[in-house]
Amino acid sequence: MTVEQNVLQQHSQKHQQTLLNQLREVTGTTDVQLLQQALQVSNGDLAEAVAFLTEKNAKVPQQDEATYYQTTQVGNDRYISVGSQADTSEYLPHPALPGAVPSQGDTNVIDLTGDDKDDLQRAIALSLEESSRAFRETGITDEEQAISRVLEASIAENKASLKRTHTEVWSDSPNPHDRKRMENCPVGLKNVGNTCWFSAVIQSLFNLLEFQRLVLYYSPPARVQDLPRNQKEHRNLPFMQELRNLFSLMVGSKRKYVDPSRAVEILKDAFKSSESQQQDVSEFTHKLLDWLEDAFQMKAEEDREGEKPKNPMVELFYGRFQAVGVLEGKKFENTEMFGQYPLQVNGFKDLHECLEAAMIEGEIESLHSSAENSAKSGQEHWFTELPPVLTFELSRFEFNQALGRPEKIHNKLEFPSMLYMDRYMDRNREITRIKREEIRRLKEQLTLLQQRLERYLSYGSGPKRFPLADVLQYAMEFASSKPVCTSPLEDIDTSAPPGGTTGQLLPALSTAEQGPSCTLPEGLSPAPTQAPSTQQRVPIHKPFTQSRLPPDLPMHPAPRHITEEELRVLEGCLHRWRSEVENDTHDLQGSISRIHRTIELMYSDKSMMQVPFRLHAVLVHEGQANAGHYWAYIYDPHQQRWMKYNDISVTKSSWEELVRDSFGGYRNASAYCLMYINDKKPFLIEEEFDKETGQMLSGLDKLPSDLKAYVKEDNGLFDKEIEEWDTLQARKAQQEKLALAAATAAAETTSPQPMSTEPSPPDSWGPQQDPEYMEQPSPTDDSKHLQEDTERAISKAAAEKQEERSPEGLLTAAIKVEYTRLLRFAQEDTALENDYRLQHVIVYFIQNQAPKKILERTLLMQFADRNLSFDERCKSIMKVARAKLDLVKPEEVNMEEYEMWHQDYRNFRETTIFLMIGLELFQKKCFVEALMYLIYSYQYNRELLVKGLYRGHNDELIGHYRRECLLKLNENAAGMFESGEELEVCNGLSIMNELVVPCIPLLLVHDTEKDLLAVEDMRNRWCSYLGQEMEPNLQEKLTDFLPKLLDCSTEIKSFHDPPKLPTYSTLELVERYGRVMASLSRVPADGR
Repeated sequence: MTVEQNVLQQHSQKHQQTLLNQLREVTGTTDVQLLQQALQVSNGDLAEAVAFLTEKNAKVPQQDEATYYQTTQVGNDRYISVGSQADTSEYLPHPALPGAVPSQGDTNVIDLTGDDKDDLQRAIALSLEESSRAFRETGITDEEQAISRVLEASIAENKASLKRTHTEVWSDSPNPHDRKRMENCPVGLKNVGNTCWFSAVIQSLFNLLEFQRLVLYYSPPARVQDLPRNQKEHRNLPFMQELRNLFSLMVGSKRKYVDPSRAVEILKDAFKSSESQQQDVSEFTHKLLDWLEDAFQMKAEEDREGEKPKNPMVELFYGRFQAVGVLEGKKFENTEMFGQYPLQVNGFKDLHECLEAAMIEGEIESLHSSAENSAKSGQEHWFTELPPVLTFELSRFEFNQALGRPEKIHNKLEFPSMLYMDRYMDRNREITRIKREEIRRLKEQLTLLQQRLERYLSYGSGPKRFPLADVLQYAMEFASSKPVCTSPLEDIDTSAPPGGTTGQLLPALSTAEQGPSCTLPEGLSPAPTQAPSTQQRVPIHKPFTQSRLPPDLPMHPAPRHITEEELRVLEGCLHRWRSEVENDTHDLQGSISRIHRTIELMYSDKSMMQVPFRLHAVLVHEGQANAGHYWAYIYDPHQQRWMKYNDISVTKSSWEELVRDSFGGYRNASAYCLMYINDKKPFLIEEEFDKETGQMLSGLDKLPSDLKAYVKEDNGLFDKEIEEWDTLQARKAQQEKLALAAATAAAETTSPQPMSTEPSPPDSWGPQQDPEYMEQPSPTDDSKHLQEDTERAISKAAAEKQEERSPEGLLTAAIKVEYTRLLRFAQEDTALENDYRLQHVIVYFIQNQAPKKILERTLLMQFADRNLSFDERCKSIMKVARAKLDLVKPEEVNMEEYEMWHQDYRNFRETTIFLMIGLELFQKKCFVEALMYLIYSYQYNRELLVKGLYRGHNDELIGHYRRECLLKLNENAAGMFESGEELEVCNGLSIMNELVVPCIPLLLVHDTEKDLLAVEDMRNRWCSYLGQEMEPNLQEKLTDFLPKLLDCSTEIKSFHDPPKLPTYSTLELVERYGRVMASLSRVPADGR
């Protein structure tokens, strides 16, 4: 089951459409407005909604009962659940069930119009039981299938009736530095409105360096430069020029990504489609290769007058195969040319299985028989010439004839990074046929062995099957269990009246006293006996109020009577049989493994590994049959790594990420096109070198003179944009500086600073530079709290060191007392609400193993506080501490490291405040306000955790509430959209566009399973609306919005600034943080 189906299964009951399907199935009501009214009245409770509908329908006179209980209408297949339209009898009760009343149409219909609530409950139970049965058989619920089919069909229906205004999916950052290309980084392509299909194909072709050179150095035929002769020339030549311009910018631009609008517009005009249509990539690739072939054909015909021209596009992308077959008993052979080779995905597990099936059609036996009068037909395909670039088109879309709509195939299909094509070559025809016959024979043996093994692993004649070895083991355990002394019902007084007391259970007698059989005669009950005073009272088992079994009952059933001789014989037989079964099972499994291995190695000899093709690019589609997003994985042979090309985003990737996104079966993303290149033709991906210097050409040096001038002009415009931006920012910064200086001067004239009675230290090592949580210029709550801790440590040190009277000795003792206290806090394992790191910076430093010098200086700073003047003793200690600080030499303490540690602690406190405020707002259901606090707390916390495990907070906790906040916002926005009111709809889409969509890359970038599921949930919620009837303006807004939501890029395009944080004292912060964390521990998290 795909991730999309898993998400639908977990969250489908939240959706209104799912509830409508369930209500329609249970009650047979097809009036959508009535169903929605029932859900609204019942607040989403299914049972109450059914009761409401039955009351409504009871008032409808003269309704045909067969029609009333039918789950669907013929003309309303938009809402049909699979499996419910053909056979409505499955939802009807068994004739023997009470409550089934006869009717004219059917004698097995439950009467839901009466007052009997039992009938209503039985109807609901039967319907849910049917849904459960369908889920067990297929792994997919009816609701999932209905929503999936509606989702897939809806876009095609919408496209025919919508005219969408052109809106760009990407919005450029106003800061050109954000759009500046990093050195040697590939250039991305801007999505100019449902053009991810264009980006994926163009990037795959551009990274074929031979193809890149052919395009860049293409020059139109001289005779058509002035006036094109025909429609093809009028269309193809401008496109070739725009493609050359685009490729030149991708080679030498200073921009991070470039705009392909001009080439895209020519293509869209050729497709004659509305701007809203999202092109099928296979169709586009075919069209692109046709245009390129035509353009190069014109050039080839001009260059080679009188000779048969060679078209480089044909030589690069087209091959030939021999079709050998029999048609109605007559043999034939013919040669055909191919470009993209189509392969069926459904029913196959890997690429070789797809190829084997594609190479053989019909009855193969007739191909090798000499009988000319055979009526059988079939054919084989054998490649006679493979193109240097071999492209496989994976058919992941099929048309559902029953529903009249396309569907996407999400099945898993594996493919290798190195593909050997020897077995499909015409020159290896005979040896391949021999090997195929051997594989066929081995697979027959394999099927037989697997059937035999299945009999051992699924033993039994009933609906439930178990491994035979386990059955024998269970029988052995039952036989060897200790015999039961009493009946399993004997210790329960079933005659006691309700609310009465039961007799005390008898203490269990030993086997030695009673023997193996000690069942009391029927009708007799043992007299109550008093337990010895030294023993505990035997507990009374209360079967209806006590969920756990009493400890004196056996864990498993056991035989009532068995002799030692019977047990010995039975154990001997069961042991022997189990050993025989295990040996047989092991032998069968070994034989099956050997056959699998033999099949896998059938083509591994060197003679069948002479035609290697290396995987160059994988084009991926995420979504449904008529909507989704495209991107490409392309291998960089020089860096020897995979790169992910996702519109403007070009990032490093890996084979593992490619497999996850491309094989299918995991999410609703899968490969639809594979591009392999001949590994023995390195010119396809070789860089070009200067003939004189031997240096590899790069950047503008790779371009012809006309394109070099074109790129230089564009780079000049971009440089000018950067210069203007920098000038503007410098002017703004100067204005802000002047304004700040003026504000400071005004403040100094109106608010004189309080004077300190202590002289300032002579250099920058003094305590005035230390953090605000260490010392304040005036007695604030923080400094009072710290001052109290310090004075407490001094008092305790003075009490312990009565003989020590010198201030220096007391300072040393007090620091030791304070450090011991803080060390105990740091080592204590506390709950979330008691985070001692917030109470003192030293706790944070100890837990993160700060250097000793940092700890010593921080403690000295605490005791050097000017406000420490509680008495003469404290004041003298403060002066000693300040004197020690003055004596510290620069080389003794690395002040940069000291500041770095304190800055990390400030960041930790800020992260805590972000988290605390975010959680408080989340609990108040202020999700819009809470989101930014949770987003920034998660981001800052991850930066802290990179340095150490105890530098920040629990990232799973923050990630959970960040995820839940986004899901709540998505739910609220969807509800606004469902209202249909213009203002509500705009507000809902505004929440999605401004808050939710910009945050989706944050969930995708770290690739955690729960975050991916949350993104799928949000996307599926909005895609489900495509199957519902709504006003055209809502359809238009939805179609505009969906590409942004379905974009899989992990690049953050625009984001809000972090909220400004209020200032909290340590006591306030600890109290509020502890309160919100304690409330989280009391309320169970909404787990996914």
